[in-house]
Amino acid sequence: MTRPLRLTTALAASLVAVTALAGCSAGGGGNAEGTVTDGKLTIATGQPAYSPWVEDDDPESGKGFEAAVAYAVAEEMGYDEDDVVWKRSTFDSAIAPGAKDWDLNLQQFSIDAKRKKAVDMSTPYYTTTQAVVTAEGSPAADHTTIAALEQDTIGVAAGSTSIQSVKDVLGVTPQVFNSNDDAVLALQSGQIDAIVTDLPTAFFIAASQVDDGTVSAQFPADGEGDQFGIVLPKDSELTSKVDDALETLEDDGTLQDLQTKWLSAETNAPVLK
Repeated sequence: MTRPLRLTTALAASLVAVTALAGCSAGGGGNAEGTVTDGKLTIATGQPAYSPWVEDDDPESGKGFEAAVAYAVAEEMGYDEDDVVWKRSTFDSAIAPGAKDWDLNLQQFSIDAKRKKAVDMSTPYYTTTQAVVTAEGSPAADHTTIAALEQDTIGVAAGSTSIQSVKDVLGVTPQVFNSNDDAVLALQSGQIDAIVTDLPTAFFIAASQVDDGTVSAQFPADGEGDQFGIVLPKDSELTSKVDDALETLEDDGTLQDLQTKWLSAETNAPVLK
């Protein structure tokens, strides 16, 4: 029996749709490599990206800790420098559910069980702690104990683990700003007394963004610290490859060498007690 033309056309259209869906996933590429672009590794970072993570907002230069880590990981995965393509993304969109137009994303993402429900996260490439940034004349300038800082108004960036750290260590609820830049403006205007962020970023903010800025204290280490991981699309075929690359870079000393080169600011701020 000959099928009606409309039925045959409908079946063909359905087959095309199913095939298209099979080739598109939240995990990224529809090619054998599992990347969004065949033969390329697409890496995203913030806009803008700041020192010491990316120097001069230019990740293509490979200068800055995260830019250097990205190229080292790419090399371990078999990609030449020319095969790395950079994109920009917001912090929040990177850790939201859904398909991505990049393969890897580095923006000081703390490894977090909640985030892992929406995206993949690699093993850590850096472990840090939190620190307090303030300015001369601020009530928090001389506060180097938990009891003293409990009396201050603390600002943090949205989406950061600094929020929970302030709650856990200081026992207070911080003011949350869209970004560290907004928190800096609040500090300079006297809206808050101090900013809490990761230690390397704290030294950068104090040195280049806050007039008479200083890193007045750092949080006690909790044994694990704040661990940064590379974000990948959920169920990415590249996640295990990134983990293997980071393990090699850890074992051969590359990660430590890059930390020494790019994150070598003096960390002599007193530990809160």
